[in-house]
Amino acid sequence: MDITPAIAARTGRRDVLAAGIRAARQRTLGLLDTYVAKLGEELRVPYSAQLNPPLWEVGHVAWFYDVWLARSRQRRLGLACDPDHERPVGRLANADALYNSSLVKHTIRWSLPLPDLAATRAYLADSLAETLALLAGEPETPEALYFYRLSLFHEDMHAEAATYMAQALDIPLPAPLRPAERALPAATDLALPATIWRLGYDQPGFAFDNELLPHDVKLDAFAIDSTAVSWRRFLPAMEAGAVNIPRYLRQRGGAWQALRYGSWEALNLDVAALHLTWDEAQAWCAWAGRRLPSEAEWEYAAMTAPGFDWGDAWEWTASRFAPFDGFVAHPYRDYSRFGFEEHRYVLKGAGRATAPRMAHPRYRNFFTVERNDIHTGFRSCAL
Repeated sequence: MDITPAIAARTGRRDVLAAGIRAARQRTLGLLDTYVAKLGEELRVPYSAQLNPPLWEVGHVAWFYDVWLARSRQRRLGLACDPDHERPVGRLANADALYNSSLVKHTIRWSLPLPDLAATRAYLADSLAETLALLAGEPETPEALYFYRLSLFHEDMHAEAATYMAQALDIPLPAPLRPAERALPAATDLALPATIWRLGYDQPGFAFDNELLPHDVKLDAFAIDSTAVSWRRFLPAMEAGAVNIPRYLRQRGGAWQALRYGSWEALNLDVAALHLTWDEAQAWCAWAGRRLPSEAEWEYAAMTAPGFDWGDAWEWTASRFAPFDGFVAHPYRDYSRFGFEEHRYVLKGAGRATAPRMAHPRYRNFFTVERNDIHTGFRSCAL
């Protein structure tokens, strides 16, 4: 997968960031329009532990820009910013009580007195306009641009979440917003020699706190799939009873079908198997006599092995999500904290709904083992 967009987003100048922010907002608004068309302006959906209320989700995106940029007196300090410094109230007086995800528990978000759709759209528009105006006047330094990068990536993450939430809610997505399927190349085993691998982000530019500090990991020689496991490889384990039928899959008239954004479609056997839990990936590996790669093995292969194909799934690894030695939380302290505190595993790669600027082999995604609403899949290693 081409990581040029990711490098540009992590190192680019003001014009790169401005273009990225505009594009991210266009995607956010497109998804919002699609939700409104299906659900109506109140955007009510049943409670789910895996979802956020859609109206809260988009308001939270605007709030995030405001709290780290428009309302921050230390936005040019980058990592030296004190996250607890006193901020002005801003454009929405009670915004922190509504949208601060560090303080507003998930269960509470469903009963909050949120602004209506029109007010939320205005909040998004005003926040975007001020963000771009502030950005135009910032120095071209890593410190001054840090929170613009963070806010852009944050919006990209929520757009991806809104995409897999549409799948969970049977909301049809128009072609520009619907992730495209891709037939995978034929899978082979890629043999990699033993090495000392530098795990973690070690280049100039923006890094998420959990990517730091880079450190050496000793790896034995191993062989790893060149692609994510496809349905063609996964289905025999299901038919043998070794793995349960995953979410969004069914069999009708002897043929397998996949539920995609409200419609049951013929299953393309040659695309990456998706919406799989960590346990389902482990069960397939046990049936096939293989194993999940470690985070370091995946990263080493992705960055050095010709023929390593990725970008169709967030791929489960065998590595628990934990801080690297020397970890220091960045000003957005809760980005990694909850992941460290819960039983989560590292996922590497990128899913079909991941913005290309997010897709970097050093990036560490992390979810609990039961999550199957996301575009999660896996690849395997020879025992």
